[in-house]
Amino acid sequence: MFDNVAALVAEHAELQEQLGDPELHGDPVRAKRVNRRYAELSRIVAAHAAWRQSTDDLEAARELAAEDPVFAAEIPGLEAQIAEQSDLLRRLLIPRDQNDSRDVIMEIKMGEGGEESALFAGDLLRMYLRYAESKGWRAEIIEQTPTDLGGIKDVQLAIKGSSSDPAEGVWAHLKYEGGVHRVQRVPVTETQGRIHTSAAGVLVFPEVDAPEEIQIDQNDLRIDVFRSSGPGGQSVNTTDSAVRITHIPTGIVVSMQNEKSQLQNREAGMRVLRARLLARQQEESEAESAALRKSQIRTVDRSERIRTYNFPENRIADHRTGYKAYNLDQVMDGALGPIIDSCIQADEAERLANVGQ
Repeated sequence: MFDNVAALVAEHAELQEQLGDPELHGDPVRAKRVNRRYAELSRIVAAHAAWRQSTDDLEAARELAAEDPVFAAEIPGLEAQIAEQSDLLRRLLIPRDQNDSRDVIMEIKMGEGGEESALFAGDLLRMYLRYAESKGWRAEIIEQTPTDLGGIKDVQLAIKGSSSDPAEGVWAHLKYEGGVHRVQRVPVTETQGRIHTSAAGVLVFPEVDAPEEIQIDQNDLRIDVFRSSGPGGQSVNTTDSAVRITHIPTGIVVSMQNEKSQLQNREAGMRVLRARLLARQQEESEAESAALRKSQIRTVDRSERIRTYNFPENRIADHRTGYKAYNLDQVMDGALGPIIDSCIQADEAERLANVGQ
């Protein structure tokens, strides 16, 4: 049982040696990759050592039980402990999503529902900022387009974690947020007190560790500059500081106008473009990644909803896992943990069922 762990233990020891080599840290991208793999294998090595210890203890208890009943009494507890440790080790050995350790670029867009959808997009932004804060992550708004009533047409933000452990990664948690989020509530613009249904969309991309990871030919880019605008379309800048970057081979377009200088907006746009290109690259090369991306929206269509936020009933429901709770007020304040955990558990169970197929 678990014979294949020996190779992983050997790899873990090899990575430990590499981490002690000063030359490794001269290459930040490689060092980050080694640190991530080491953190992932550390969990497996620790779980395997605990399982081996319990297995040895059980074998000894069985040998000694014939002479001393005290040891016989220990056997049921050790058997239960080994069962739990075996289950944990089995789960840790499931191949992980290669992006789990990565930080993310998240986009939130208004959809059906007009101004109410824009207001809800703003609520989602606040929810994710609060959740990131509760996890000890750093969130940075890269670009946002506000509306006259205080809502958000679209916003792009970067969320960075602090752990190299894939299980604690930002992508490992937020990748499940991609899709259409439907809201049911009485809009602030509603004078008759009627409940309306609208939608906002979320897209999540794994962020590139360093610019060199994604090679972009400058000849493949078309860069246009224009004046930035605020709510209602009024000009908020007298210079052409806003930037629109088009990646000609893929047709991906990124626009940035939040920063005051053209250079800053270009750098922010390239950051988002690299994340989109990384997702596209992995989508094309891996069937698993392609399946994952299909679950994320291309257009903000209510029919593709993944979750419903019902304010009159204070109810939150995830349509993929069947999760339902009546603490929407807490969820909107960042208490997303149980919902995301339900997605992680469902994904883990499916991957476990597919092992060996």
